[in-house]
Amino acid sequence: MAVGIFDSGLGGLTILDRVQARLPDVEFLYLGDNLNAPYGVRSADDLFDLTAKSVTTLWDRGCDLVILACNTASAAALRRLQEGGLPPGKRVLGVFVPLIEALTERQWGDNSPPREVAVKHVALFATPATVASRAFQRELAFRAIGVDVEAQACGGVVDAIEEGDLLLAEALVRSHVDALKRKMPNPEAAILGCTHYPLVAQAFQDALGPNVRVFSQADLVAASLADYLTRHPNMLGTGAGGYLTTGNPRRVSDRATQFLRRGIQFEAA
Repeated sequence: MAVGIFDSGLGGLTILDRVQARLPDVEFLYLGDNLNAPYGVRSADDLFDLTAKSVTTLWDRGCDLVILACNTASAAALRRLQEGGLPPGKRVLGVFVPLIEALTERQWGDNSPPREVAVKHVALFATPATVASRAFQRELAFRAIGVDVEAQACGGVVDAIEEGDLLLAEALVRSHVDALKRKMPNPEAAILGCTHYPLVAQAFQDALGPNVRVFSQADLVAASLADYLTRHPNMLGTGAGGYLTTGNPRRVSDRATQFLRRGIQFEAA
């Protein structure tokens, strides 16, 4: 009974860690496309092709439901995958919507017209590809009006995290927050729009200050997935859990173990 979790690299492990804690009886098959990471600087067509290939791999391994635990893939490929027609009995979900529902104080599945919300000034930190897609702003517009979003493309942060250089990643975070504040001096909330960023969430919070509420995705996605599987228990699939990578399994295993502080063994996809 495996649910597929896909990310461009290691960032999706922040999602996997929380969904495993929330759903201990569910098997998860994680696939990291480490060979082609980072995704944040790729074109939309390239992102779609890479994402579709990895999603198909997880479907072929018996996962009926695949979570795109990558904001860049969700922004660039999710809608195109869904509109292109999915195989019978297969589903793909992204990670944007649970975050936006939390920001706009909506329950899952609330499709009422957009309305005024408490937060008016939101900083979005994401990869260059996610920022360029404007997917966050598009999804937000379906649910809220009157919200000013200032996006900051955080070049280099994912690369530093994937290389295990958290000191460089934290320095880059401070630089990107400074750049954001020059455009929006007083954000009320900040969205960490990349699943790698929870690994440096405290650096974002410290740079933004204590009065800015920082929204991260892992717990929100875990709660949303638990609700979805309660309503759709048939989506649990038939495959086995585990960890797959398109990169070097030994190197990726070492990095993953370092990030999550527990032993993780990847196999070649």
